[in-house]
Amino acid sequence: MRLGFLIDQRKCIGCHACTVACKAEHDVPLGVNRTWVQYVERGAFPNTRRFFQVNRCNHCDNAPCVAICPTGALFKRENGIVDFDNSKCIGCKACMEACPYDAIYIDPAEHTAAKCNFCAHRVEEGLLPACVVVCPEEAIVTGDLDDPSTLIAQLVAREPVQVRKPEQGTRPHVFYIGADEATLDPLGSVSVGAYMWADQPDAPAAGLEEPARDHAQAVKVYDAPHLRQPWGWMVSAYLWTKSVSAGAAILAGISALLAGGLPRWLTGVLNPLVALVFLGLTLLLLVADLKRPERFWRLLLRPHLTSWLVWGGYILTAFGLVTTVFFAASLLSGVPGGPLAVLLVLLGAAAAAYSAFLFGQAEGRDFWQNPLVFWHLLVQAGIAAAALGLIETSITPSHALWPLAYALLTLLLLHGLFTAAEFVLPHPSREVELAAHAVTRGALRRTFWGAAVVPGLLLPLALAVAAVLWHGAAMLPFAAVLALFGLAAYEHVWVQAGQIVPLT
Repeated sequence: MRLGFLIDQRKCIGCHACTVACKAEHDVPLGVNRTWVQYVERGAFPNTRRFFQVNRCNHCDNAPCVAICPTGALFKRENGIVDFDNSKCIGCKACMEACPYDAIYIDPAEHTAAKCNFCAHRVEEGLLPACVVVCPEEAIVTGDLDDPSTLIAQLVAREPVQVRKPEQGTRPHVFYIGADEATLDPLGSVSVGAYMWADQPDAPAAGLEEPARDHAQAVKVYDAPHLRQPWGWMVSAYLWTKSVSAGAAILAGISALLAGGLPRWLTGVLNPLVALVFLGLTLLLLVADLKRPERFWRLLLRPHLTSWLVWGGYILTAFGLVTTVFFAASLLSGVPGGPLAVLLVLLGAAAAAYSAFLFGQAEGRDFWQNPLVFWHLLVQAGIAAAALGLIETSITPSHALWPLAYALLTLLLLHGLFTAAEFVLPHPSREVELAAHAVTRGALRRTFWGAAVVPGLLLPLALAVAAVLWHGAAMLPFAAVLALFGLAAYEHVWVQAGQIVPLT
């Protein structure tokens, strides 16, 4: 049994009865919606036409929100309904990033994720969803897609139905008849920010430059408000603090394996301590960004193992334990080498790079689906390691100075190549192209060029080259500090760029 919706846009009159019935049935607060209607217009007065688009959770066969949820708060019923249990939700907002249809919101009263659940409580009693009951034109049809005797199965088989974003591979269970392509595609219409009955001045300011409109172009004239960027500065900061923590641990482990790369107090005491401090900041940021931080324990103790949030939590826990053991052993009996140092390096690399798989699970954001992210995160941790080492050797001279300088130079070059690959080279989709454009020439360009690239990449690279060519060791600490600053700016730009293209 696979329940689904079919919405006949040829019948829809845009009356919002479905939205109102849904709000009444589920006591949905103001400002958020489980089902909502968009208006899109084509042409110029008096030759205009208005199209309606009913949006909601698509109850996908392959639901990315279920896979990324770390606590199992989102789950799939046997009848195909994608439902949620808000008593398990920790408010991480990962499901919002994973959903390609912008169907999930954070309930302002419960501070947990919520969405259309097909009125599962009504379905269990043999009743129709509230939106189906109230639709005056019978434009919403529901039933078992696997039963050929149902009206929905017959219509799907007989009519030229459409779905939203079929390229995502989610296999949605919401089908449309007669929908205009401009309403199905989030980029098929332009937004002016001022709607028929409400102003939303932040809508076009999401960071995209709208193209000049012509009479044939579709214009969105009514929509419901949505949280454009669920992950904010704390997620960007977490990526940076995690890179610094991993870099400090990698530096300590490699120095221990090389038996004297850095002084013992740097290798065994300061660098593990820096790693633990920045790991603590990372965990603090992760918990603080949750809408229900008091439920953080569920991620580790009652996990949903398909989520990389869970595996990231386990990796960070193991990384913290091994770093603590390495630090304690260094204090008690000297810097440990061998297997413990190797394990420290490997877990440092894992802590730095696991986020690539987490952001990869955020399938609603095409920009984050780059296979180079894993390697780029490793390079960023390497830059942090080399930068920390150069800052330390400026305080305590060491023969590791020049190997660290060469390492920083090489890693900055790689960072530049990865940055060019993500933002400058040709892109696989229009969404990725628009995100990159917003970074290099749009709303994020000042932070990108003015912080991440010029002072954060090109200047430290130039200082490192000059130091290597003319043995100007005094320039290296400045290059290191600028490189760390550039990484922080880059993380902010990268996280915001992934969320800048609207999903609906």
